[in-house]
Amino acid sequence: MLKVKDIQGNIIRAAISIAIILTAVSCITPRKVNYLQDMTQGSQIELENKFEAKIAPYDELAISVVSWDNPTLAAPFNINLAQGTNIGANGQRGFLVDVNGNIQYPVLGNLHVAGMTRLQLQDTLTNRLIRGGYITDPFVMVRFNNFKIFYLCNGTGGVLNVPNEKCTFLEALAMMGDLDRFTRRDRIAVMREINGKMVMRYLDPRSSKVFNDPFFMMQQNDFIITSATNGGTLRSEFSYWWGMIGTLTSVASLITSIALFITVKKDN
Repeated sequence: MLKVKDIQGNIIRAAISIAIILTAVSCITPRKVNYLQDMTQGSQIELENKFEAKIAPYDELAISVVSWDNPTLAAPFNINLAQGTNIGANGQRGFLVDVNGNIQYPVLGNLHVAGMTRLQLQDTLTNRLIRGGYITDPFVMVRFNNFKIFYLCNGTGGVLNVPNEKCTFLEALAMMGDLDRFTRRDRIAVMREINGKMVMRYLDPRSSKVFNDPFFMMQQNDFIITSATNGGTLRSEFSYWWGMIGTLTSVASLITSIALFITVKKDN
């Protein structure tokens, strides 16, 4: 019976020791989590990267055409009447860019659009409509139907729908609901497809240098991937083992109670 008590005591002492170690290791200081620590009131940073999203395969494009002089001329070019349109994630109809970067556009046929910005595609369609004699005063509007950013964050994940087709790295973090204090700020990965290859860069929002990182401006279908600090990893491990220790303690207590009961019965 003494041995059982010793085991029970050892388990409790081990649990207390683990709790003390975990508290020491997982200590979070402002330097580890505060954003833009090198900026003060009135700080100004010139942004080097002026970004506009480029069309890529599997994008969904909402394209509308208007003619002020003769609206009926624009009807065949609008998505609500077009063949081969797709329902986008936002519920709007759009043209799906195929694997080769093309769309099938009414009347004009096959158009290669990959690599263009939406403004460039607007200009291209406007010129084609005028040169082809279809409409003399076309007004063309192109929008992305599916500008999405994906994130994987310490056991959770989700999709960010960006309505205005422009999103910075910091804006994406805010849309994710920020990061908990056990997430590493110095090693936040952004993964992007470039020329058929997945490219990853690590960004650190604690420094203003993040503003001029080439991945600071998010592109459609980017991934944000975070990792836990050592303290966060230990916290998860501790939660698991604390549950195991609790179970073992309960079993040890049960064994002690049974042994005590048997001893009392024998004495009687």
